[in-house]
Amino acid sequence: MVSMLNRLHTLRPLLLAVAAILFAGTAHAQIEAFQPRFDSVLASHGVIGGGFGFVHSPAAATQFFFGKMRNETGQPVDAATAYNWASITQTMTAIAIMQLRDRGLLSLDDPAVRYVPELRQVHSDYGPIDAITIRHLLTHSGGFRNPTWPWDCDDQTNCDWQPFEPTHWTQVAAMLPYTHIAFAPGTRWSYSNLGYVFLGQIIERLSGDDFEVYIDKNILKPLEMHSSYFDRAPYFLENHVSASYLRAGAKLTQQPFNFDTGITTSNSGLKAPIPDMVNYLRFLMGDPANARYEMVLKRGSLEEMWTGVLPTIERGQPPTPYTAGPHGVQPLMGLGFFCR
Repeated sequence: MVSMLNRLHTLRPLLLAVAAILFAGTAHAQIEAFQPRFDSVLASHGVIGGGFGFVHSPAAATQFFFGKMRNETGQPVDAATAYNWASITQTMTAIAIMQLRDRGLLSLDDPAVRYVPELRQVHSDYGPIDAITIRHLLTHSGGFRNPTWPWDCDDQTNCDWQPFEPTHWTQVAAMLPYTHIAFAPGTRWSYSNLGYVFLGQIIERLSGDDFEVYIDKNILKPLEMHSSYFDRAPYFLENHVSASYLRAGAKLTQQPFNFDTGITTSNSGLKAPIPDMVNYLRFLMGDPANARYEMVLKRGSLEEMWTGVLPTIERGQPPTPYTAGPHGVQPLMGLGFFCR
């Protein structure tokens, strides 16, 4: 028995190496088959351009690009093209909150109003506002509305005069007396960008840094995401900003370009090219040999974030790709991440 174990122990590195080669070969073949399908599906749906990155080993990621970054100029998508990552920004906001937690500056079960006292003005039929915790904001279970402020327009055909997003915290704070809690905190899930604005305020007030500065110093720079930024591009990267469009039938409507997300930066302001997001993905996947990953956030804290808390069900609303999940698997909400 000892001899057999010794032989297995000796063979293990070789077996692992063979398995890695087989997996890499299979993955390579699958990706080669996937690329033409990626191009054809985007083309068939009239998508202007896009990029793809696949991280499958410590080796260089597989990346390929399709189409144009701007329909108006015909400039092709490439590895330097920066996209607006929208709500993916929230994962970094959540990581920042966990960094502050791990440094003893807050508890996830602290009342959010302790750090954002303006929340005392919010109306609730479900008890004191102190019941809403940082954990509830992270899991979209605080009972706040989805949009940043209560959009309203008495003529839906002519709402262009309204600001795209509130620019300053004072604008959001002015709406808090007209804000109500829709359900008892923690009892169910309802997606809320507004809740992540509050988390951004907590990060700023505890760290003393603007949100963008904090994330740049404590996530982007240590992960070597050197071409990533928030809101408007730095001058030397302006030529790499991707446009974005809404399609209705054959009609394309360009969305705001190279814009400032204002006070909503903590829920939607990140811009980055595919190679930088590959670096972010490698951090999330983990590598015990990379000590910097542990400095950004402990592995145990990341795994805590990926523990599902609530089913992502919007009552009275049809399922979406987020709430229905792939292949009918019901996703759960963790701390800033959708989980299975």
